[in-house]
Amino acid sequence: MNRKIKLVYCIPGLYASGGMERVLTLKANYLVEKLGYDVTIILTEEKGRKLYYELSPLVKVINLDINFDRIGGGNLVMRLYNYFSRQQRYKKRLRKALYELRPDITISTLRREINFITSIRDGSRKIGEFHFSRDNYRNFNDIKAPTSIRKMAARMWMNQLLSILKKLEKFVVLTNEDREKWIELDNVICIHNPSTFRATCTSDCEAKRILAIGRYTYQKGFDLLLPAWKKVSENHPDWQLVIYGDGKRAEYQKQADALGLNRENCRLEGTTTQVAKEMASSSAFVLSSRYEGMPMVLGEAMACGIPPVSFTCPCGPRDIITDREDGLLVENGNIDQLAEKLDFIITNREIRKQMGEKAVVNVHRFDLENIMQKWDDLFKGILS
Repeated sequence: MNRKIKLVYCIPGLYASGGMERVLTLKANYLVEKLGYDVTIILTEEKGRKLYYELSPLVKVINLDINFDRIGGGNLVMRLYNYFSRQQRYKKRLRKALYELRPDITISTLRREINFITSIRDGSRKIGEFHFSRDNYRNFNDIKAPTSIRKMAARMWMNQLLSILKKLEKFVVLTNEDREKWIELDNVICIHNPSTFRATCTSDCEAKRILAIGRYTYQKGFDLLLPAWKKVSENHPDWQLVIYGDGKRAEYQKQADALGLNRENCRLEGTTTQVAKEMASSSAFVLSSRYEGMPMVLGEAMACGIPPVSFTCPCGPRDIITDREDGLLVENGNIDQLAEKLDFIITNREIRKQMGEKAVVNVHRFDLENIMQKWDDLFKGILS
């Protein structure tokens, strides 16, 4: 094609430091600067607020100024009224923007626009880009209602979503594991997130230190990691577990204290801006999450030469780690097995070092250049 391919991405905002915002910024910059695409990003939230990650000046940004996140309180009827009125406003403004831009392809990040994006007849092909996993996407577990009601609501919502996803040109998910869960669809493909990380140095895997990074939340499973580490530390009192993250750290510190863990063998810290340094100063990385979308923190650890030990949570670890080659996989939620695998990685120094070296090599498949070639092939294939 002689002219530039025009893409439009729809996402609520780019002012937060989340993974979806980071990855979209990275991809958009590469598309315009390296591959010669014309890219516009359409936002709905916080018009005028500074974007968290730096976008290329070649990427155009349009904010439709809807602000779903500011609906606020009030009774249920009023909140629903405010939501649906904003949804109608969003549909009208997005349709107008797409008719003016005339993109070749419009990409939904499966937020509010997915409900109507396929009904907009602007001539663009519609793609869905999914940054979550099916098992943990809108399961209504956070709603205070009987289990039967929540399950029925989740089933109805999923059936409605599936009817929309079938109309998309392609539905892109982050992992092959998640791709296999969408059995109702024949338009699903997997393109992994690119690594957003460049290691400045690698570990020699000699430090008596295991690292974990993530928010102190239920999802990250540190309440499972701590009792596992209690078992490990009894055999290896000279080794230390260090956890970095934000969130409700005090709750987990209380658990660590109750288990008899102290700062000599277990440190719970706040966030760090020196991720590469902390990884290079460790000998293994542990991921105890109950669920993930695509935990590229595993890739970051591998790039720094430390083998990851991870639960096989849905989804991502099975796609990233080759078990017993560049890391170790653990049955999801199995505390005893997690302790055993951590004990193995500590005890077997040479195997640990070999896994770390292999991890550095294997993680290159997530390099930005390799992932963006897949997106380039997809876009051009759809339009050919």
